[in-house]
Amino acid sequence: MKKRIWKEILWAGTTAIGSALFALGFAMFLIPNDINTGGISGLAMILRELLGFGSIGTLTLLMNIPLFLIGGLKIGKRFFAGSLIGMVVSSVLMDLFALIPFATPEPLIGGLYGGVLCGAGLGMVFMAGASTGGSDILVRLLKKKYRNLPIGSISIMFDAMVVLLTGLVFRDISKALYSGVVVFVCGQVIDAVVYRFDYSRVALIISKEHEKIAKAISDQLDRGATYLHGSGSYTHQNIEVVLAVVRKGQLAELKELVMDIDENAFVIVQEAHQVLGDGFAHYSPDSL
Repeated sequence: MKKRIWKEILWAGTTAIGSALFALGFAMFLIPNDINTGGISGLAMILRELLGFGSIGTLTLLMNIPLFLIGGLKIGKRFFAGSLIGMVVSSVLMDLFALIPFATPEPLIGGLYGGVLCGAGLGMVFMAGASTGGSDILVRLLKKKYRNLPIGSISIMFDAMVVLLTGLVFRDISKALYSGVVVFVCGQVIDAVVYRFDYSRVALIISKEHEKIAKAISDQLDRGATYLHGSGSYTHQNIEVVLAVVRKGQLAELKELVMDIDENAFVIVQEAHQVLGDGFAHYSPDSL
């Protein structure tokens, strides 16, 4: 029971801290330079410029309310609760951080630091299986209804539209250009936080010593191996291809292991962003 309670506290804490980092980067580095990250927060920045009054945090909160009402528990109870925490924390802290006197850096430096902080914060939130609301809820709803829809492309198009609107509303094309850089940096940092620390590698190994290699992978790396039946296009001979998935840190050992057994082995290595199963991550219905 205690373990479950601590797990829930860690989950809520990770979501809140990530949301706070996002709010810090957005309020301290991006808002003062009129630089956008896309999403609902970005739309709130544009709306405030058009209205001439209001705070971005409050506008973000108000714009999120109908999305939460529409989405409701359709997006999953845990995702809903986590996103509610993320939305409230980021919106409130965004306005509080904006009150802190801070020497605004020039746009490029501000954009880079803001992008890194926002990306790190959102990465933590996504790792917890939550979001800061806004367009993430729309993506989740679309993904549930239209499984074959290119959700990633739609999300990028939405952010691109917000970035372009930034240049038009602020009447400064440089704002849109800086915003584009920030969106890219933010995306790279999100990937680094969510995937990079747990990247795996998929190896396809073609060798006459496939049995020895598969056994060595099991004994030395404590990883499973699978035989794929193939045929050479030139020789027309049947061959066994060894498929193995290892942690990033085990890749060098895997290659050395294969070469020690068969220096003529043909090895293909690919990145794997998500590996679910024994020895790796476990599936969660709340993860995107």
